Formats: sequence, structure tokens, C-alpha cells
Amino acid sequence: MPAEIKGLNEECGLFGIWGEANAAQLTYDGLHSLQHRGQEGAGIVSNDQGQFYRHRGLGLLAEVFRDSETIHQLYGTSAIGHVRYATAGNHGVENIQPMLFSHDEVGEFALAHNGNLTNADTIRGELREKGVTFQATSDSELLGELVTTSDEDGFINQLKASLNHIHGGFAYLLMTPHMMVAALDPNGFRPLVVGKMPDGATVICSETCALDQVGASFVRDVEPGEIIIVTDEGMKIDHFTTDTHLALCSMEYIYFARPDSIIRGISVHEARKRMGALVARENPVKADVVLGVPNSSLSAAIGYAQESGIPYDMGMIKNQYVARTFIEPTQAKRDRGVSMKLSVVKSVVAGKDIVLVDDSIVRGTTSKYIVRLLKKAGAKSVHVRIASPALKFPCYYGIDIQTTKELIAANNTIPEICTQIEADSLAFLSVPGLIKAIGDLNDADNHGLCTAYFDGNYPTPLYDYQAGFDAEVARLGLYEGANTGD
Repeated sequence: MPAEIKGLNEECGLFGIWGEANAAQLTYDGLHSLQHRGQEGAGIVSNDQGQFYRHRGLGLLAEVFRDSETIHQLYGTSAIGHVRYATAGNHGVENIQPMLFSHDEVGEFALAHNGNLTNADTIRGELREKGVTFQATSDSELLGELVTTSDEDGFINQLKASLNHIHGGFAYLLMTPHMMVAALDPNGFRPLVVGKMPDGATVICSETCALDQVGASFVRDVEPGEIIIVTDEGMKIDHFTTDTHLALCSMEYIYFARPDSIIRGISVHEARKRMGALVARENPVKADVVLGVPNSSLSAAIGYAQESGIPYDMGMIKNQYVARTFIEPTQAKRDRGVSMKLSVVKSVVAGKDIVLVDDSIVRGTTSKYIVRLLKKAGAKSVHVRIASPALKFPCYYGIDIQTTKELIAANNTIPEICTQIEADSLAFLSVPGLIKAIGDLNDADNHGLCTAYFDGNYPTPLYDYQAGFDAEVARLGLYEGANTGD
């Protein structure tokens, strides 16, 4: 829905393997390590000499594959899998991936997608004019339909033409009876990596933590504009475009990726520690103890403590059996989720001046609840430090934001936010501090990161979303210099 400005929510996770006897089980194991990227649904498609088997469903991976026999019935030596959080389309099982398509040349093929297309409505209209009847409501289906209706000769040429027709953020895994194919958008918004199993099988997945999970060694990152083709003969690197400009989503380092992952040679954990150290340097405060909001903020809290010299302690405990609260569809459910998942170690907090380090503030309601929780436990003061810049702009490349009305920093000054969350002080990391903490991702003058959510500098045109974005900027009086890559 282009008129809506979307908000911070999880993306999706991809895992594929080619040439491994235990393909479905290893895909399950790899997806388990990517569960943080999507908790709404999961699916696996396996390939047994051209015969495809699929199982998918709503819920966590372990719920979808509750029956152990399900995995054993996914026969074959290759498989691709997906864990989903919806960035487009409704929450029905028809949108759970991988999706299956019928193709005149290759027969059946499967497709899994992480990201969000910025010209999805336009493409959907074009496909309808060709008589396409859609099987789902998400934009993930569109690439498959473009391939099947393409006038180009050969599957790979059809895929290349289709990839050049779509815009936005996308990482794809496709599987035909005779190949597995990976593709990454020209800006590389989403991470995608290639690995090798000890027996030579090829793995392609969203994060290196999934390679570690299945015992694969890292080979390389998939580069923007690339197509990686894996067959029984080996791996081939091709391109659907060479007009590329790296703009990796900075939220991968801030929040989305697991801390044990390495993205483009940079440890997520170490980057988050540097974010914490730099926000301490930019915004010092006197306090007795540093706490991190578990779990994604713990690395930044350690960095803050090391830089400031204020002791770090475990002042909050997370119930590991409660899902991440942002994924809940209503604010009431999010509030209930926070109360169920977080508790305070009173002996650490009582009578202390606290530095509370978090990775981001979206709506502010969770921050307010945590500040109240700490003060109820006896904290003398709570100074909130956010190890990222203030979220003021939506993302159109694969992070699901509701509207900017829900982004507290788009509608309030920092002192106003501080008052609303009932903190004693509040400060954010600067955009230059964020870039410095992560480090340059390429050798060009550009730092290789997308920071549009903080500064409004979008690296691409927004296509179907442009009118909605312009209306929001005008309504909120956001930065006049907001750039949409035109």
C-alpha cells in the first residue's frame, strides 16, 4: 500500500543448500539460526531429481515442523527455505514462502524473497493486463510471475530481464530442478552470503550465523547486481546489472542481524560495541551502572561501559520464551509482551543512577515501560542512551513501518521524547557516529550504508511510494533536504 509509510519491524531469512544428502534437515537447522529475522511463518521446498516437495505454515519454525516426520518427507539433495515477517501482503498461509511456479522450460521452480519492492503496484497492474491470476498478496510473488511471462529466451535470461524490471530491496533464492540461483538488488540492501560444506555442498543464506550452524565455511558475500548459479558442476557468478551502488541497510548492524554474524567482513557484535562507545563519547553522563536492554542492545551496552568507565551489569532479564514485541499487531499486545518478557534484578538497580542503553526507539512505549520498571525497582535516575540515530523516516526496502505517526522521533523533539518516556535524560548516536562505528564498506567516497531512516537520504527513487512519502514529509515538516535518489 504505497500511501502508507511503513515502520520498524523484522524482515525475512533465507537459506538454501545444493548437493547435500541431508538437505531438508540442514535447511531447517540453518533457518533455526535465522529465526530472529521472521517469526510469522516458515517453509521449506526440497528437490529430489526434479520432484519438488514443500511444507510451510504459520508460526515459528519449530511449530511449523512440529512433527519430525515432516522433515524426513522432504526428499532430495537440495532445498531452499524461508522464515517470514510480512513487509507486504497479508498474514495468510498463501504468502508463506517458498512459493512454487510452473515454467514452460524448466518445469517447476521455487522462490524465496527477503526485501520489499518499491514498484510492486505498477508491476502487479502490468501482470494483470497479461492475464496473470495471483496466488498470494505479497510482492514476493511478482518476480516469479515476471519470469513465467517473460518473452526472453531461456530461464536465466528471463530472470535477468525480470530482475531489471523490479526496484527496491531484494535478496532472492530460486531453485529449479537443475540449479539453485541467488540474486541481490543493485544496492545490496539485504545481506546474502555463500558458504561451502565440508563435503563440497554449496550454501547460500542471509547471515553467516546460519553457515556456522550447519558447519559451512564462509566463501564470499553476494555482491549487488549479482546472480549466483549453483549446479552439480559447480558455482557460476553472473550479473543482471553492473549499474550498482552499495547501500547496505544500516539497521542490519544496529538491530536485525545476530551479533555473532559477520556482514561484509565486519562483526555485528564489534560494530554494536563501537556504537555504544561512540554514543558514550558523544553524550556522557555520570551514573553508577550501565544496563543494556536484552538482547539486541547488550553489545552496545558493553561498549558504552568500556568507553565511559561506568561498570556494566546485568540489571534486566529477558524471558527467552516470549517473542520479540515489535512483531505483535496491536499496541496492547506489544505492551503485554514487554511485561511478560522483561524483569529487573533489583539488587543491581535499587538506589543507583542508571545508564540504560538501547538500540533504537520506535514508538516510545516500550522505552517508557522499561524506565518505569527500573524506577519501580528503586533506580534513582534513568539516563537513556540510544546506540543509533533517531528514527525519523520510513524504510521502503524491507523493513515494515506502519506510519510516521508512530515514529516518535518524527513527531517530537528529543526533550519531548525524554519527557514522554519519563527518562532523566535522553541522547542518540549521531549519523556520522553510526557510520564511523560500522566502518566504510567499500573503497569509494560513499560509505556503503543506507541511513535513510535517520537522515532521509534515500539511495534510490521511491517509485510507487513517492507520493505517500512527499505527503508525509509535508505533513511533518521533516528535513527539506530529504533525498529520494532521483
